[in-house]
Amino acid sequence: MSHTTITLLFLLFAVVSFILEKIPLALTATILALGLNLVGVLSVSEAFAGFVNSNVILCVGMFVVGQALFETGMANKIGSIVTKFAKSERMLIVSIMVVVGTMSGFLSNTGTAAVLIPVVCGIADESGYSRSRLLMPLVFAAALGGNISIIGAPGNLMGVNQLQEMGFPTSFFMYAPVGIPMLLAGILFYAFFGYKFLPDTKGGEEVATAQKDFSSVPRWKQLTSLIVLVVVIFAMIFEKKIGIKIQVTACIGAVVLVLAGVLTEKEALKSIDLKVVLLFGGSLALAKALEKTGAGSVVADAIIGLLGSTPNPLVLLFVIFVVGGTLTNFMSNTATTAIMVPIAASLANNLGADPRAMIIATVISCSCAYATPIGMPANTMVVGLGGYKFKDYVKAGLPLIFVSFVICMVLLPILFPFYPA
Repeated sequence: MSHTTITLLFLLFAVVSFILEKIPLALTATILALGLNLVGVLSVSEAFAGFVNSNVILCVGMFVVGQALFETGMANKIGSIVTKFAKSERMLIVSIMVVVGTMSGFLSNTGTAAVLIPVVCGIADESGYSRSRLLMPLVFAAALGGNISIIGAPGNLMGVNQLQEMGFPTSFFMYAPVGIPMLLAGILFYAFFGYKFLPDTKGGEEVATAQKDFSSVPRWKQLTSLIVLVVVIFAMIFEKKIGIKIQVTACIGAVVLVLAGVLTEKEALKSIDLKVVLLFGGSLALAKALEKTGAGSVVADAIIGLLGSTPNPLVLLFVIFVVGGTLTNFMSNTATTAIMVPIAASLANNLGADPRAMIIATVISCSCAYATPIGMPANTMVVGLGGYKFKDYVKAGLPLIFVSFVICMVLLPILFPFYPA
């Protein structure tokens, strides 16, 4: 059996396993790396290079920097202050989405949602507004905001890594030209039209939500966590001017927080999500095998064959968005991105097109997990609290996917032409 066929079988295994989740995602990814080495497709260094990839190091550093904001209660305080000034339900929806969307652009999407869900529940209970009308915009904004920067979600770094492997320059706000308009469009949509699709249920009102007490946390710790995060972000933005790689900046920020006593060593280590690290590393091994054996091109050729001998790149962009957006509503966003990114790169290569639009569309489509309660962890967190049913996500989430799709289809070909002059 050829290495190409073997790699395609591993790809099939990954898709089925990621969808069914009978095997934990991180374990599936580790099996991919081990298996591809054992059958001789990848050498030891190729199979495990992903686990010490510079973007994995960036992920680890930002886990610690972001956790400090959550651990000290600073994230909670920011959310409470901003949402307190909303005087109507629609103003509250807008303020929640602005706060959550902005924070999730630089912190963990799931972490941001987890911290602010109790805040929003408390505001809803005090004001008399229905939780179900507020929690869904919150979790949608967490996903939308993740497209602002390359550290907004783990899947973002997979797109960055693929472009770096192909020799294309990347930047901290690489996704922002599309991500920011998407966030703004999402906020405006729910402010003027989408609020009509939000469910008004009482089923989850009796569910208690514990809000952590941060009154004993020293103010200096809260301020230090915020200052370090801001300095780290600015250093990443001006990476080329200061000459320090963003991965190093993230690690310096993490070390400063531990040395200053804002986080203990134990808290810092606990904040590192090993599931993401293992999923990222193992998925990069599969991406390497798809490239090395030509299996990625085989898949790309098959897709192109279905669309005709010379398909329009816009049609392929459409297909990528639809496939990625569909899969991500039924499986892990990061896992979906891991499968789709190397295929998108192969599609672009086979057409001789600039791959940036295809890869960015893939990453963004894989964040559009709005239409099911299992699309992303934050969606699942609020099912009980909002008293939601499956159809509530479909009704409120599908229009947002359509809005995101339109923005991507309009902006990406303009910002990243398929065949630049």
